[in-house]
Amino acid sequence: MRTALLDLLRCPFCGGRLEVVENEALVRVEDRIESGVLGCDCCAFPIVAGIPVLVADDPTRDAMHRMEAGQHEDALFMLLGLDADRGASFRALVAPDRKATYREALALLSLDAEADCFLYRFSDPTYLPTAALLRAIGQNRWTVSGPVLDLCGGSGHLTRVLAGLQPSGGIVDADVCFWKLWLAKRFTVPACDPVCCDANSPLPFARETFSMALLADAFPYIWHKRLLAEEMMRLVGPDGLVVLPHLHSARGENVSAGMTLTPVRYRELFSPLQPRLFSDARLFRQLLDRRVVDLTEDASPDQIGTEPSLTLVATPRADLFRTYDAGDTDAVEGELTVNPLYRVARQGRASVLTLTFPTPEYEEEFGACKEYLPSTLTVDADLTGPIEPALLGADCAELRRRRVILDAPKDYS
Repeated sequence: MRTALLDLLRCPFCGGRLEVVENEALVRVEDRIESGVLGCDCCAFPIVAGIPVLVADDPTRDAMHRMEAGQHEDALFMLLGLDADRGASFRALVAPDRKATYREALALLSLDAEADCFLYRFSDPTYLPTAALLRAIGQNRWTVSGPVLDLCGGSGHLTRVLAGLQPSGGIVDADVCFWKLWLAKRFTVPACDPVCCDANSPLPFARETFSMALLADAFPYIWHKRLLAEEMMRLVGPDGLVVLPHLHSARGENVSAGMTLTPVRYRELFSPLQPRLFSDARLFRQLLDRRVVDLTEDASPDQIGTEPSLTLVATPRADLFRTYDAGDTDAVEGELTVNPLYRVARQGRASVLTLTFPTPEYEEEFGACKEYLPSTLTVDADLTGPIEPALLGADCAELRRRRVILDAPKDYS
């Protein structure tokens, strides 16, 4: 944890500033705190593996006590949810002489189907329009003039997009699941500031701290929606920006819908920031067909009708709502890799790629990716090793545009 993050953090319960406790748990490395305890008038919270855990529950308290007793690995394993066998596997995976990948760590830390959603996130049909929307919004420098918050940001896929916008003050990835934040910091977006907190409680940040607050996909799963809406508006202030992509609508049908609201109710929750609603289906089609993000055509709840999902953008700044070019860049931020949805087989000097979904359930939920991911294709190059743009030649831009080839974090898959 960067010590500068203390200026942003507040206790989620009393609202007081958090101070570093000088005790046996404290480990500093230059301007970072790798482990320690944060305290206020009412609570104490641990910092484990550089991640402040601002949650008050028994596992977190037990982890803090283990850390104070010098049992740092036990504290980490407790928060990662590792038993003895998985702990031994994790220890081997992160050994100094071992080159671990996000894919391997994800398989160890996630025990359900969410692992599939995370592994294939960079090409799913909800991620693409959201990433394009954020890059469009970020062209207005005021949106990233301060720190940016990715709330319920998971293992950092969209946090990585925000990092590419180079916001002043950095990027906070906040999530209630410690293991997701560990993955984000280790693999997906090392530059982020991870904060473990519960979006069903008051958020542990100072008032008017962020220039933008993003919450993608997760809002329908939050029970205390009114509290969360008020908290997000508190964090960005009266002239800030709140972005909620892919809100499941109570008027449509969704896989894993969560606790949905109607478009009218979503809009009412954020009324102080003059929210506008956008059809997710329209944003998706505009991106695929015209390579634009058009924010001039917000929709009324009646126009959204029974569509399954929508996007809410809330800010009083009218200059945000225009049309943006969503063309892809040639720059490589991480490393080029074959989309993990493809099986790769060598055929002479060429590579044959076959689109393969991990489960029927994944295909049902994310099958719209077939609009841009071909079922099979042959690439005149060896794609089983490192990939450089020159290896793909004139086909590189098109393969990246269609998400056959991904610009993924280093050591992703």
